[in-house]
Amino acid sequence: MKKTILFFGFMATAFAALAQVKPATTELPQKTTFQTGSPWIPQIDVRSDIAIVYGTNDRPNMTFEQRVQSWRDHGYQTAFMTGIAWGSYDDFFLGKWDGKNHLDLAQVEQNGKPIMHGRNIPYVVPTDVFIEYMKKAVMKRVIDVGIKEIFLEEPEFWARGGYSVPFKEEWQKFYGFPWKPQDESAENTYLSSKLKYQLYYNAIKQVSDYAKDYAKSKGINIKIYIATHSLVNYSSWRIVSPEASLASLPGIDGYIAQVWTGTSREATYFNGDRKERVFENAFLEYGSMVSMTAPTKRKLFFLTDPIEDARRDWADYKRNYQATFSAKLLYPVVANYEVMPWPERIYTGKYKMANSDSSVNIPKYYSTQMQIMVNSLNSIPESTNKVSGVNGIGVLMSNSLMFQRFPTHNGFEDPQFSIFYGQTLPLVKRGVPVQTVHMENLGYAATLKDIKVLVMSYSNMKPNSALVHEQLAAWVKKGGVLIYCGKDDDPYQSVMEWWNTKGNSFTAPSQHLFKLLNIDPSSGKQKFKVGLGAVYVIRENPKDFVMQANNDGKYLNTVKEAYETDSKAGKLVFKNSLYLERGPYDIIAVLNENEDTKPYTVKGPVIDLFDPKLPVLAEKVVNPGEQSYLYDVKRVVNKAKPQILASASRVYEEKVAGKQYSFVAKSPINTLNSMRVLLPAQAKNITITDSRGQTITNFQSSWDASSNTLYLGYDNSPDGIHVSLSW
Repeated sequence: MKKTILFFGFMATAFAALAQVKPATTELPQKTTFQTGSPWIPQIDVRSDIAIVYGTNDRPNMTFEQRVQSWRDHGYQTAFMTGIAWGSYDDFFLGKWDGKNHLDLAQVEQNGKPIMHGRNIPYVVPTDVFIEYMKKAVMKRVIDVGIKEIFLEEPEFWARGGYSVPFKEEWQKFYGFPWKPQDESAENTYLSSKLKYQLYYNAIKQVSDYAKDYAKSKGINIKIYIATHSLVNYSSWRIVSPEASLASLPGIDGYIAQVWTGTSREATYFNGDRKERVFENAFLEYGSMVSMTAPTKRKLFFLTDPIEDARRDWADYKRNYQATFSAKLLYPVVANYEVMPWPERIYTGKYKMANSDSSVNIPKYYSTQMQIMVNSLNSIPESTNKVSGVNGIGVLMSNSLMFQRFPTHNGFEDPQFSIFYGQTLPLVKRGVPVQTVHMENLGYAATLKDIKVLVMSYSNMKPNSALVHEQLAAWVKKGGVLIYCGKDDDPYQSVMEWWNTKGNSFTAPSQHLFKLLNIDPSSGKQKFKVGLGAVYVIRENPKDFVMQANNDGKYLNTVKEAYETDSKAGKLVFKNSLYLERGPYDIIAVLNENEDTKPYTVKGPVIDLFDPKLPVLAEKVVNPGEQSYLYDVKRVVNKAKPQILASASRVYEEKVAGKQYSFVAKSPINTLNSMRVLLPAQAKNITITDSRGQTITNFQSSWDASSNTLYLGYDNSPDGIHVSLSW
């Protein structure tokens, strides 16, 4: 993530005397994690399963190995993360590693300016020497410390880059002819982007292969994950990355989906209006990561961030955190989470209060709410339940969405990535949980298994092979319904690619698809029967569906006809909400900018997990533009068993003996705990003690008869607070 890592030198001396590295923690569930550049300090004791230690840099009075050990000493499994396109690699860039300065590997803009992530931290053209450094100086050291999970972060090549000498040399090697400046033609841009894509694909393949082979030589099996923004965001932000292709690499075990307020608040067009739509954007971003990984059965962690890179106020952070958090929970097939990045920044950084110039540490009410949400992720289950509404409509996407975003050629523009949003937002905004479908995964049977209607356009992407069209045609002939939207008039239609080379002479890739489908859109017809399925062709650019006001009616009517008449899949209902049950949890999002302005009501008793006081409500009303996260007490399994239903701490050492229930709760220092405890009857005695056995009398408690739950509130401690309840 585009983040400044905060390190706390004043804490480093406390760890100078740490012993030699001990064996890694015994393997345990790996459901939740966070990434940090800091050693363990009590302010950031998040209590997730895994602490991902960032970077191999040694600090004053503390080595990388000691930093890792500081987390293990406090009960954490440890993993490792580092940038694969940038990083604090001063020894490499400034010549200490091999005697050569490598700042010349920076990605370079047309004006000759290097693209930098920070001082002496360029975005890299990943040549052989950089790959060798990543292998020998980084991967080897990490594996030697006993780490078994490695996360390679953000393989990114900026679309505006591609003018450096090393990049020109890589062009010559890859294409066999001299470099061509991408600003001169659409074809040059396309070729440049394909090379950027391939360079990071090769870099990750080589680094992951080396790491796994080296680990095996030591009798260790490791896993390697890619921490990456979504294809939606990279395309929007004009960045090229290998994305979906990595999901089929044997050396890659999964991904972290880096979606957070900073990516999701990118403005979009809808109904002619350009503005932030954080929930809707996040929903589509997380969806694109699911479609990229689910068919390949790779493990996927979802990330959210309680703050973001831009300096906003705490109220802004809270509102958008709720939006992105709700969006990720609406994907019930994913139940692994990076609960936050950089807890040192969240807990010890200062940001403004709303309508104020004063900056303060995270307000207690927000840290409590955040910790309730984060700790719920340790228990929220995967689910086979579906989000309310029609789940059988998909929109096709491809890695090539990243290839034609910059610069502009022949006057063709796609403001705010609107061609993609033109196909998706009209549906999402009407309560249809549209799914994105990765073209690169069409070879997997699971990819189109539940899709009834598939929307696609070649206005903003292109097919990577003829096989794509063979797969789509076969799906249609078996009963699928395809809606093709586009005028095929963008300058990338004629780039040097498979559809116009090696015996093919199509002037647009869709012509090859239409030939396989045996249809002729030039006949004036818009609907064609093909085998057991059907094809619609809408000769409009999808960006016009959202950039112009009241201009998505034809598109929506076509989708509705395709779903109801051709797929015979039932009624396509438009509404203003998305709702999902996951175990005892309810996730609700009510959409605004919709003709339907009714609120969504959930009957209780439910616990409001977005409220730090954890109130038990007889009903919860969610208004348009809002999201809600609830714990439905009616769906508790085994109501006779004492248990924690919600807490701003992680609970350990639970014991039930007769009419007594006890546990230990841990969470960062300087935060307030808030918890709901289900009991068979109202508690008669409440005893709370700290780690030294001292009784704590300063706590809050109340009983709610409608839910048989006890509320407790007190100061948190990473050393553990012992609670004993009897009734």
